Amino acid sequence: MTNKKFAILISIVSISGFSQGMLLPLIAVIFEGDGLSSSLNGLNAVGLYMGILLISPFMEYPLRKYGYKPAIVFGGLLVILSLAMFPLWKTFWFWFFLRLLIGIGDHALHFATQTWITTVSSEKNRGRNISLYGVFFGIGFAVGPLMTPLVKINEAIPFILSSALCFAAWIFTLFLKNDFPEQTVETNSFKDTISRFSSALKYAWAAFLPPLAYGFLESSLNSSFPVYGLRLDFQLSEISILLTCFSIGAIVFQFPLGILSDSYGRRRTLITILFVGFVCFLSASFVEQRFIGLAICLFIAGMAVGSTFSLGVSYMTDLVPTTLLPTGNLLCGMAFSIGSLTGPYLGGLFIQYVEDLSYFLVISTMLLLLGLIIFISGKQKGQKQANTVPN
Repeated sequence: MTNKKFAILISIVSISGFSQGMLLPLIAVIFEGDGLSSSLNGLNAVGLYMGILLISPFMEYPLRKYGYKPAIVFGGLLVILSLAMFPLWKTFWFWFFLRLLIGIGDHALHFATQTWITTVSSEKNRGRNISLYGVFFGIGFAVGPLMTPLVKINEAIPFILSSALCFAAWIFTLFLKNDFPEQTVETNSFKDTISRFSSALKYAWAAFLPPLAYGFLESSLNSSFPVYGLRLDFQLSEISILLTCFSIGAIVFQFPLGILSDSYGRRRTLITILFVGFVCFLSASFVEQRFIGLAICLFIAGMAVGSTFSLGVSYMTDLVPTTLLPTGNLLCGMAFSIGSLTGPYLGGLFIQYVEDLSYFLVISTMLLLLGLIIFISGKQKGQKQANTVPN
């Protein structure tokens, strides 16, 4: 892959990060201002991730048949048009439907660019390349929440501006030369799809847990925390800054962690950052009413767990055969969307019904459990391999 093509691909993925990073807090704040309950607020947020899940079983066949570029062009255009339509009709279900369409478009972007990069990257620089992919997604995600305060001027402005910015980035897709993944597997039936899913899960089930956890963390933090922050008497501008602190932390350390994982190992790196994230969010629960303390905790947490998705993808590519890389990338996206589906709704329920415990305890507990599962599963795999070595 040429440097020009790689630069375009990692720039394009910022569209997905920007749209997700903007929509989660923006619509949460708008609905909170309209008096919608936090649980329904969280339910609306899952529309984006339902779109990802609905389209996932049907993505691999057109990608293999038509190549990467058509999927990227289609996904980007769908995101742009959907963003532009939000100001047309402000109702719960119309906005839910638009978020579902954005989920489909985002997933087409993610799946095509992610598979393209992982397929052509060598093992020695795969962590570096995927981390750069994550950095540009993170940049888009960090800029997204900064659109939220614009609702004070006019609710339509963030949607129109974001659509225009996404269009400017999407234009570069037209300069890409199309390419195709390896064509050594059957993709013509639903049975073939299930078989590939089963094989990829057998090889790399543990690698799909980090994307799932990151989906839960990202969606919950960006849709539920704005509601929680308003109830802690933070200003809207302060909430946007706090969310941006997490995103900037992820951007700052994503590339170093990717390089570190190439030499230190993906599994060890994942376990380490998950434990650091657990400590950071646990600490956040004690300082949640102090802006500076919370900003520091979220920034350090972002430095650690902000790379969870990209490291999970890299870990998956280490475990599955090359012919199953499209399937593995697809399952990473599905795992991310499942986590993202549960995050906003469970976060909303927690905020609505649990008053004596900090919201951050939910995230810290989840990160601790995930780190323990990866640690234990790795030991069991090592013991199994040791037992199969002939004497």
